[in-house]
Amino acid sequence: MKKFWIKKNSFSDNFTKTVGVSIVVILTFSLLPPTTNVISKYFKYNNTTFSNAGINFDNVALESSLKEFRKTEKLVEDTSQKFADITITDNSKEIQNAPRFNVLQITNVFKQTKYSLNQVRKTKLVNPGNSISRLPGEMKNFKSVSKKKEFFIQIVLPLILEENTSIKIDRIKLFSILNKKYNTKRDKEWLIKKLDQYGVKNNDLSTLKIRMDEVPVSLAIAQAAKETGWGTSRFAQEGNALFGQWTWTGDGIKPSEAEKDSKHKVAKFNILQSSVRAYLRNLNTHASYVEFRKERAIQRDNDQDLNSYLLVEFLDKYAETGKEYVKIIKKIIEQNSLTDFDDVKILPTSLKLKKLI
Repeated sequence: MKKFWIKKNSFSDNFTKTVGVSIVVILTFSLLPPTTNVISKYFKYNNTTFSNAGINFDNVALESSLKEFRKTEKLVEDTSQKFADITITDNSKEIQNAPRFNVLQITNVFKQTKYSLNQVRKTKLVNPGNSISRLPGEMKNFKSVSKKKEFFIQIVLPLILEENTSIKIDRIKLFSILNKKYNTKRDKEWLIKKLDQYGVKNNDLSTLKIRMDEVPVSLAIAQAAKETGWGTSRFAQEGNALFGQWTWTGDGIKPSEAEKDSKHKVAKFNILQSSVRAYLRNLNTHASYVEFRKERAIQRDNDQDLNSYLLVEFLDKYAETGKEYVKIIKKIIEQNSLTDFDDVKILPTSLKLKKLI
């Protein structure tokens, strides 16, 4: 009898424990969704990877190696404040006094190369040979607003794509170098060149990865449209300035509404391409756009396509009108279906380039 009661109590205890554990498990899972919501609400975090922008990437060893390489090769780190001024750029290889073609001449070139926005939307390709150095003087003469907008987009689209593609190729090379177990002298020289080019201090490769990135085409077109009045502004016509960037030291055009004691001017460029290059460098290096670059890096880390509507939220410092400027840029993107061009690529001029882009 004793053994029987021992077995019975054991069975009873086990049964009770099983029921108790089951209740706890059920309650736990039933409370899990609201608990998760609370955690998400009060303890925000980003579900990121470690492969793209490299915010969490550890480059200490290579950064230390670059520091020693600078000493050995006597390469002084560029610690100047040149990135605070937009006009610092290499114009040595640019066309001086580039010819200005009229609307009819440019239209004929576009027709000969079968370049139209409808075709671009279908093929998702643009021929870099359609790049124009200067805006035609008759931009104000368009009777149709829609035709003026289309013509303007046709001009700036190849320029933006060329500069973005150049950054993309550099970015591919950057990650290729960083993924190597051993870096050559040429690798280190290239890295140091890019660190200085992007104004990165202390050989900070994580910062370089965040700065060396593209700007969505739709965002760039919208800002160029806003800043130039779709190519009609004095700054665009006289100074090839597509993005209204200010300068305090370089060559520029004084705004007519500027106060007498103001020293800023709108930066002037030899060709439109230089204006696009300066604009990308501005967003990629200036302290005012740190949050813009962080958001772009997060989108990269989460394997997302770059989103103009989200990124423009961080460009309120681009203009004095702040948040109102952001609303206008969003409206331009939406009304003109500019996101159609975000996945457009430049027509590769070689098999090597085709493989890269």
